[in-house]
Amino acid sequence: MDYFIGALKKYADFTGRARRQEYWMFILIYMIINFVLAVLGLNIISMIFGLALLVPSISIAARRLHDTGRTGWWQLIALIPLIGIIILIVFLVQDSHDTNEYGVNPKSGELA
Repeated sequence: MDYFIGALKKYADFTGRARRQEYWMFILIYMIINFVLAVLGLNIISMIFGLALLVPSISIAARRLHDTGRTGWWQLIALIPLIGIIILIVFLVQDSHDTNEYGVNPKSGELA
C-alpha cells in the first residue's frame, strides 16, 4: 500500500525514476480496487476512481519508462492496436538501467 500512496503523493511528478516494484504494486492495487468496485456494482464510482487516477497512472508510467532509459512519450505507442500495448508492457518490465539522464538508479540506493 505504501507504493500506491507514494505514487499518489507524486501524482503530477513526471521527472525522476520509478522501480519496477513501485510501478507494478501501484497497478496491482489499482486493479484490485477497480475489481472490487465492479463486483459490488459501483460502476459510476469505478469510472470516477479511474478518472481520478488517470494523471497518477500516466506519471508513474513515465517515471518507470525513465528508469529503463526511455522518455515518457513512449506511452503513446499503446495507441497502436495490440502491438503497441505489447511493446509498452515489454518496456515496463525491463530492468533498471544505471545512472542515466533521468537520474540515479533507484535500486543502487545512492542519493542524487
